[in-house]
Amino acid sequence: MAPTGVNQLSHPCIYERKSRFMKWLSKLFRSGPSRGNAAGSNRHPQLIGDENMIWRAPPRSLDDPSRAQKEKEELDHAIALSLAEDLKRPSGRFLAEDLKRPSGYRWQAEKDEELARSLQDSSNPPLYPPYAPAPAPYYPYGQTRRICGGCKQEIRFGSYLGCMGTYFHPQCFCCRSCGRPIVENEFSLSGRDPYHKSCFKELAHPKCEVCHQFIPTNRAGLIEYRCHPFWSQKYCPSHEHDNTARCCSCERLESWDARYVSLGDGRSLCFECMESAIMDTGDCQPLYHAIRDYYEGMNMRLDQQIPMLLVERHALNEAIVGEKSGLHHMPETRGLCLSEEQTVTSILKRPTFGRHQLVGIKTQPQKLTRKCEVTAILVLYGLPRLLTGAILAHELMHGWLRLKGYRNLNPEVEEGICQVLSYMWLESEVMPGFKNMPSSSTSTSAASSSSSSSSSKKGGKSKVEHKLGEFFMHQIANDSSPAYGGGFRAANAAVNKYGLRRTLDHIHLTGNFPL
Repeated sequence: MAPTGVNQLSHPCIYERKSRFMKWLSKLFRSGPSRGNAAGSNRHPQLIGDENMIWRAPPRSLDDPSRAQKEKEELDHAIALSLAEDLKRPSGRFLAEDLKRPSGYRWQAEKDEELARSLQDSSNPPLYPPYAPAPAPYYPYGQTRRICGGCKQEIRFGSYLGCMGTYFHPQCFCCRSCGRPIVENEFSLSGRDPYHKSCFKELAHPKCEVCHQFIPTNRAGLIEYRCHPFWSQKYCPSHEHDNTARCCSCERLESWDARYVSLGDGRSLCFECMESAIMDTGDCQPLYHAIRDYYEGMNMRLDQQIPMLLVERHALNEAIVGEKSGLHHMPETRGLCLSEEQTVTSILKRPTFGRHQLVGIKTQPQKLTRKCEVTAILVLYGLPRLLTGAILAHELMHGWLRLKGYRNLNPEVEEGICQVLSYMWLESEVMPGFKNMPSSSTSTSAASSSSSSSSSKKGGKSKVEHKLGEFFMHQIANDSSPAYGGGFRAANAAVNKYGLRRTLDHIHLTGNFPL
């Protein structure tokens, strides 16, 4: 039991005595306005201060500010008296009463003061929470304030977007294409311009000009399409094998929203080419005579009268089979300089247009007899005026060479020089003021004026026909065949260097182009 007595002596402030401050505090609470209710109250007791002191906590009224203020002033006065007694003691010295007190007495007194302060704070809670200054806003990217990248105004409150290194009001982050706000989680970016994904697809993803759908990707995830080298018509690769109609003149594929005209022999014609198409032999005669005048203007007059017939596709193919000599541009032959006697069926009356096809075509067989080296010139019907004229110019050059005694020429030489005359005639029609050859400027200008007279009588060529003429010239210049394409480029280089007359003379003597 000895250790128990030692413990009791070492902590006398807890079990045997109270500090002066706590005695006063006890007296303060006992003398409070609620002491009359202490005896009769049934509330549970609370432990305050020393462990051997038990009393009931006085009730507080939040709506009695004068009473709370009075208690606070009494508590502050008690704390001030306690601190004043401590200050009266000399510095660095202890009073005799302090030496008699145990070592834990000052610690217990300080603890009593802290407990009294906490009790006073809990009994008088502040009406408002303590004010804490808000932290300064954080602005990234070195900015001192948020400026909207759309309206250039400061973003003061509300939600905002942060992207592309700047900020936006939600209503200011708009699509570059449609101008509406971008509210989706994902968007497309081109340079510094944002787009809706759908708008960017409409803008950048190529569409097929045949089916008007987005061109699909291939197995590698790449957008693969076909594009015409002249017209720049983009289309899905599948349309080359799904029987989509192609114009036999300009080579453009038929769009699903614009039907082509069927010529009844497997060929189709677009409406632009249909505007100037020549349908029968009678319609073609003015053009034929205009091209003969062009040759005469080039000092290349044709003395013999060579018949010219417009024929159907199967009639032209039959004539090719009966012809013993000559090179034909496969897979599609559009004209023929006939040198054998044959019976050929020609178009006598132009057909009428009905329900996307030509009907009522009237033909007539015609016996062709040979009176000279050239029997007749045959041209496929239903082609635009400029293409029909280019074919006539080409075939007339074949006739001129045969009539002038140019024998056994290499195909590249004969077809090449014929393509040059075809190209020159197209050039005079498309660019009337252009002088074809430096060595024959006078004759060229005369031929140009005579050949364009027929078109001027009809009111001139439209922009569509002008564009078709440029395309036919493009076809001749970029032909990939050795005889027609390679021959044209070699012949054109010789004519540009030496002139047409000197080139023809050299061909007559050597059978080749001058180098």
